Amino acid sequence: MNRYKARQHTVVVIACLAWTGLIATAPLSAAPEEYASVEKLPDPFRFLDGSRVTSEEDWPRRREEMLELVLEIQYGHLPEAPGNVKLERIIQEKEINDGVTRLEKHILTMGPQGKISAQLDLYFPASTERPCPVILNIGRDCPITREMNERGFIFAGFGPERFDRSEEGKPEPGAVERAYPEVDGGTLAAWAWGASRMLDYLLTLPEVDGEKVVVTGHSRCGKAALLAGAVDERFAIVNPNGSGCGGAGLYRIQAPGSEDLEAITRPERFQEWFHKDFRNFAEKEAHLPFDQHFMRALVAPRPVLSTDATEDFWANPLGTQLGYLAAQPVYDFLGVPEHNSLQFRPGKHDHTDADFRTLLDYAEWQFFGKKPEIAFNKLPFPGEIADVDWTAPK
Repeated sequence: MNRYKARQHTVVVIACLAWTGLIATAPLSAAPEEYASVEKLPDPFRFLDGSRVTSEEDWPRRREEMLELVLEIQYGHLPEAPGNVKLERIIQEKEINDGVTRLEKHILTMGPQGKISAQLDLYFPASTERPCPVILNIGRDCPITREMNERGFIFAGFGPERFDRSEEGKPEPGAVERAYPEVDGGTLAAWAWGASRMLDYLLTLPEVDGEKVVVTGHSRCGKAALLAGAVDERFAIVNPNGSGCGGAGLYRIQAPGSEDLEAITRPERFQEWFHKDFRNFAEKEAHLPFDQHFMRALVAPRPVLSTDATEDFWANPLGTQLGYLAAQPVYDFLGVPEHNSLQFRPGKHDHTDADFRTLLDYAEWQFFGKKPEIAFNKLPFPGEIADVDWTAPK
């Protein structure tokens, strides 16, 4: 019997995690009929040909297969790195936060003939000489830049609209779509591509510790941050905040009041965020040969931290918890169980100082071994667990 309902129709209940229905020989396709209807969350250790991962040496091949699945069906593909991200000019330099912060705003160019332009706002610690870790935000705002700098972090933020617009109905193509018309990626793919281009530039700066760059974002930008971290393994920590549907929340498991695939992919809403054919799976989620626990698994063995709010019902907090649990066997298998993490705060849909502070605490733990005061595996719904009838290979 189903226990969860959303938007007046019954959705798939929590079920055992298994892979019992994907047509083993099916080509990668965005057509639901190519895949058997399976109400159970797919096994991340099972190859498309039906065989299973048996050792860590098999994981990169399975990871590549999983990544192609989510790109081909859900997000579309990202353009290749252009290799020409350049500083055009610095439009502002000043000290703020009582001299703690040196703020610089850089205008960058990239892409074919350097026609894509973006602004990267950089908040450097004014008194730190050593290379610093970076919090890269898909979005410009952060309420605690002073604290970030005092704790030795650079904050970098950019406006994703420079890469693609996100208005409901998407009235016109964005910069990435115009520059790469042959690529099938949607808005989220364009934003993830933009995050990687910001990383290209950050890695050229002497102030930056290139081994310690975190990517984050909120809501739609949280979806893009998770995608960026899955695609680009240079990001050391991946932090989707309030990402919900198309982010860290599952499709097969919806709590009351949460956004689902049908709602988010309506043409008058945000169909253009995804691959053009992804809406084919609306109300056919059981045909998906993946679910969003695959996105967390694609980050492994690097750390992923999803931050959410318990009253952010639209973002499906229950589905995020169960996606976290479904990805845990991958992190256990790869020997880094503590790298799969989540943190919920009281409240609603926002990117607050508490969220950024939680991320800082987590980054200090992962980068510098500083023991956190909070646990990053506390479940907001402790009575809700995923039945698992498969285990990680031994």
